[in-house]
Amino acid sequence: MGKKKGPPEALHIPIYYAMRAATSLPLVVGASAAIGAARSLGSAFAKLPSNRKRLHRAIENLEQAFPEWTTPHRERVAVQAYQHLFELAVEVLYTPRLLSEDAWVRHARIDGVFGAIRDLVSGKPTLLLCGHCGNWEALGYIMALLGFPMHAVYRPLDMKPLDNWVRDVRGRRGLVLVDKFGAMESLGNTVSAGAPVGFVADQNAGDRGIFVPYFGRLASTYKSIGLLAIHTQATIVVGSCIRSEQTTPGSPTMGGLVEATADTRFGGSSHGSSAWFSRDGLRYEVRISDVFGPDAWRDAPDPLYYITARYRRAIEQTVRWAPEQYLWMHRIWKSRPPHERNDKPFPASLRTRLEHLPWMTGADVEAVVARSDLDRERLRHEPIKRG
Repeated sequence: MGKKKGPPEALHIPIYYAMRAATSLPLVVGASAAIGAARSLGSAFAKLPSNRKRLHRAIENLEQAFPEWTTPHRERVAVQAYQHLFELAVEVLYTPRLLSEDAWVRHARIDGVFGAIRDLVSGKPTLLLCGHCGNWEALGYIMALLGFPMHAVYRPLDMKPLDNWVRDVRGRRGLVLVDKFGAMESLGNTVSAGAPVGFVADQNAGDRGIFVPYFGRLASTYKSIGLLAIHTQATIVVGSCIRSEQTTPGSPTMGGLVEATADTRFGGSSHGSSAWFSRDGLRYEVRISDVFGPDAWRDAPDPLYYITARYRRAIEQTVRWAPEQYLWMHRIWKSRPPHERNDKPFPASLRTRLEHLPWMTGADVEAVVARSDLDRERLRHEPIKRG
């Protein structure tokens, strides 16, 4: 049996109260001050000598995703990703206060997304997917406060008191957290009953995952979401809740709301967008990148591969909207497909799956194959360094 992780159980309660006290400080000083401090801390942490390896990984990942960028640009965005991570921690503390039953209408604009979530209203089986981009906590809150009985899959915290606290806070807004371990055994009935289930769906799925294109490179992705969609015949909605520009003094307001205007960096969207604003400087854009259901994959040669590749592509689009708000320091491409690990040529069957994806051009397929060949060559000489 492996050694138990985390502090001894006798320390759980003291650590819990210490963390509760620490998290109250940002609430005391105010959102704007706390967010400003968080950004400064994030920038400083990113540049620490002890963090050099992770920062370098973030820059390398950005090079894969945005090869057209200059090196200084990628370095800036890598640091901004750390600023975002620290700022997100503060926002998570404020989310239960700002998005409450009584106050959320003063902070949220949701008029532009109804077309994309009509299946939620009709009670059809629906899966809501996002990546580690923007504020995925706020996205879940907004859906729950709209009256949808949201279930979100998460990894329980090691310390029981902290885990109970997180569950309680989320549950007050109608967001039910579901333990990811063994969740798929029970979620089928939940989805079939019409309760939307949310996943943060861009984690590395290990060597046994499905390898689909992500920024032009094969990325290991969980099979479970696609299998659940096929089993329940669910509609898949992919979106994100992205932090937009901060409110500036003199901005036109309407009873505490800043007039909703499109942020030009996001471009157009066939599904529309929404935003929520407040005078404390918090502002987000809720956007939907793709909505598709059984009609899209029913005639696909490999429905599971189609579903997985399509939702991963939709998550990529949400990252492109705000790359500085993505967790680039993660090992996004850590796991490699069997043919690369075993130093074999690119499989004809995998090439065929890629060619059957309607959005992939011949040039796109060749680019994925070429990148895979490079990864295979790298593994041949550096078999231990797979990130």
